[in-house]
Amino acid sequence: MSLTPTPARTPILDLGSVEEKREEIRRYFHDTYDVYEKLFEVMAEDEAYYRRADPLRHPLIFYLGHTAVFYVNKLVLAKFTERINPKFESMFAIGVDEMSWDDLDEQNYDWPPVAEVWEYRRKVRAMVDELISGMPLSMPITWDSPFWVIMMGIEHERIHLETSSVLIRQLPLDLLREHQDWPVCPDRGEAPANELLPVPGGRVTLGKSREHGLYGWDNEYGQLEASIQTFEAAKYLVSNGEFREFVDAGGYREPRWWTEEGWGWREYTQAEAPRFWVEGPDGQWRLRCMVQEIPMPWNWPVEVNQLEAKAFCNWKAAQTGRPVRLPTEEEWYRLLDHAGLPDQPEWDREPGNINLARYASSVPVTDHAQGDFHDVMGNVWQHTETPITGFPGFQVHQLYDDFSTPTFDTKHNLIKGGSWISTGNEATHDSRYAFRRHFYQHAGFRYIVSDAPVVIRDDVYETDELVAQYCEFHYGREYFGVPNYNIRLAEICAELMAGRPTGRALDLGCATGRASFELARTFDHVTGIDFSARFIRIGHELQEKGRSRYAIREEGEIMSYHEISLADLDLDDVRDRVEFWQGDAHNLKPQFTGYDLVLAANLIDRLYEPAKFLARIHERMNPGGLLVITSPYTWLEEFTPQEKWIGGKKVAGENVTTLDGLEEELKDRFTRRGEPRDVEFVIRETARKYQHSVAQLTVWEYTP
Repeated sequence: MSLTPTPARTPILDLGSVEEKREEIRRYFHDTYDVYEKLFEVMAEDEAYYRRADPLRHPLIFYLGHTAVFYVNKLVLAKFTERINPKFESMFAIGVDEMSWDDLDEQNYDWPPVAEVWEYRRKVRAMVDELISGMPLSMPITWDSPFWVIMMGIEHERIHLETSSVLIRQLPLDLLREHQDWPVCPDRGEAPANELLPVPGGRVTLGKSREHGLYGWDNEYGQLEASIQTFEAAKYLVSNGEFREFVDAGGYREPRWWTEEGWGWREYTQAEAPRFWVEGPDGQWRLRCMVQEIPMPWNWPVEVNQLEAKAFCNWKAAQTGRPVRLPTEEEWYRLLDHAGLPDQPEWDREPGNINLARYASSVPVTDHAQGDFHDVMGNVWQHTETPITGFPGFQVHQLYDDFSTPTFDTKHNLIKGGSWISTGNEATHDSRYAFRRHFYQHAGFRYIVSDAPVVIRDDVYETDELVAQYCEFHYGREYFGVPNYNIRLAEICAELMAGRPTGRALDLGCATGRASFELARTFDHVTGIDFSARFIRIGHELQEKGRSRYAIREEGEIMSYHEISLADLDLDDVRDRVEFWQGDAHNLKPQFTGYDLVLAANLIDRLYEPAKFLARIHERMNPGGLLVITSPYTWLEEFTPQEKWIGGKKVAGENVTTLDGLEEELKDRFTRRGEPRDVEFVIRETARKYQHSVAQLTVWEYTP
């Protein structure tokens, strides 16, 4: 039995004719949309959409809208379409993970009726289908191709097919209903005895090239080679029965088995067993599946978070006197090579309990032999020792710069191998997904025995070149006698606010956050918003840790390494007054309002529709508030279509400057205060290459 029909496999993007590939991707899109919507057929009533299943995540109504909104937002960013519903495209845009920069305070969300979200999904489906027919397509499809954004939306929705199913699994059963297309495996019994088998050492190569024929997320590209020494690995995934030994031995009440982080989680949650284990009134354990509880299948893989898996390994090491631990990412790939499994395009049929080919649940750990081992891929994801980071050669994709980089913080560990509901990119060898160590997925683990040390990078330097460049611009040295730009802007704002209310300030386009921190010397509260999660991640790290590190290029391959410290900058006392959010300046969420000052530094000529921004920014301000705009007026079609420039152009043969355009766009609600002034800034690219620019600063008072 399986979900009918089994979901399509991810397309090979460098084979076939243009029209064949266009139709294949159309089918893949609709297949993805259909399977995702079928998942929500288990909701018995509308209340299920609004009940928060996990306190660190939004209710399911968010995820119903989120995947559709993602298509629109990315296609708008790629300039292929217009907005369908700006309110939805803001509300449902951000907030997937508790570490994404969104607010889970329910007072900030007026969730719409379920029927409206379904209607929105219908409109998005029609829009994407039409674009698939008309967008330019040439073969091969690479990540610079127009069709990459369509594939991005599809594979993104397949990720949320899985994450949404985990949330549904945490909802009360009375809000759900069983469904014939989501069958649970009927086979259950006693756990098998596990055993250790050798995995010969050897070289492994991780990562793939840009020419790879399958869609990939940014963290999959690049290359890392490693030499792995021989180790032993468990033949089976750890079963519920094997894990029960740890539970029965009081493992959840013994701090010595847990890491400091793990014991902190255990104390906070007061967990006594895995989350999906339910103790019945008769004292017997049952297992919560997606929409039902069943008698405990002791021979199915246990599902735990990484902290629990690590605690079990520590306990097992003490019992056996051997170095038991989780595998690293590299060791998992060595096991995969040893198993000899083909990758998804080469499957004759699914190699295990993966791609919804069998059940909407786990199956016994003995069902799927893959070489000497079972379930190297499939059944449940497998936790590793390895925090995710990019491979050498890592680059972000310009349309989704925050897919991976927010997780490069040593707090998100990789899971490998896929689960029963992993489809598309998730079910390929190169997939790399990582979650906070306390998070639950359909994930378990396999332990190994090895003397090889585990190297964990806990001293990470920011190496994203643009982000590191802005770290230096905001927090680094002054060059050529030009004062720090962000400090100077904050000083000017402080002068302007003399005698005015200084309750709240909004720093739009805050980048890595220096001006936000500096404004907090004057204002009681500062909101920093930037479109790029790559940038605001630095502000968050500074708030959390008080410091951050970055590496900048000196010349060629030579780098220098630097540390930011809020204490050294005399900003430690103000960090609690600042909050950082990811957001689109054109389409801000409704809670961003009531500001006495708005700073839009070097923003206006980087907006895709600056007139729209200027027409609505007053909605965010208190009467009498000041709007401070700075810009070198570097208009580029890369950022703003020429027809939407507000200046730097000729109209009826006459020159129209950006200052002229600002006067025209703001005249109905704002009065300019004072004369424009010039403010210099220098951005360092390398030790011998700098951008020296002059921004014009203008001040506008909101006079309704």
